[in-house]
Amino acid sequence: MSLIATHDLRLVLGGQTVLHGVNIAIDKGEIVTIVGPNGSGKSSLLRALIGALKPAGGTITRSPGLRIGYVPQKLQIDPSLPLTVEGFLNLPRRQNRAVVETALHKAGVPDLAKQQMSSLSGGQFQRVLLARALLNMPDILILDEATQGLDQPGAAAFYRQIEDVRREMGCAVLMVSHDLHVVMAASDRVLCLNGHVCCEGTPEIVADAPEYRALFGTGTQGALALYRHEHTHSHDHDHHPGDH
Repeated sequence: MSLIATHDLRLVLGGQTVLHGVNIAIDKGEIVTIVGPNGSGKSSLLRALIGALKPAGGTITRSPGLRIGYVPQKLQIDPSLPLTVEGFLNLPRRQNRAVVETALHKAGVPDLAKQQMSSLSGGQFQRVLLARALLNMPDILILDEATQGLDQPGAAAFYRQIEDVRREMGCAVLMVSHDLHVVMAASDRVLCLNGHVCCEGTPEIVADAPEYRALFGTGTQGALALYRHEHTHSHDHDHHPGDH
């Protein structure tokens, strides 16, 4: 049985149908990425899957006792608030210290517990949000454009961390992303969304699909090859960001 699945899902926001006829299933341990233009219903779909948005039609099925970890697009915290990373992870209820330390370690920021939230870089902040999502040992990790605002190396590093989390914890990962070149290399399966599921399959299949090319052009395949090269030769640090 899939961890989470939709059947003929329809979502309505402000009287407008944003998604219709969506049939997807996420299985244990796979990394699935949703891509699509702005306004294509990507974030709405995630909100429906976590239970924050009620379907206007169709069904969402979750496996019994499913634990979901959610990393939002962004989170506003008052910079004048004296709040450490550890304090943030203990809201709204206190966590066992070992659980907090494990989550920070899995998110790749083991030394940040005592740091003020207001002093974190964008990349560190996103990793703390990731740590928060890992506190309850999720069966599925859902990320909504979690690398928005990060530069390309920062985004690539974040996705490598997600791959490590999946490998260590065995959780499924469902993410929405605009980093096409990075995402294509990090995913087992890609769903292309534009009000409905236009195409889906392995990154190679989707990158060749006419529906995908109509939305994104053909440039991302070259970027996919480049990322793969960097990914497999990550010990090569002699290239510069401006190189093509």
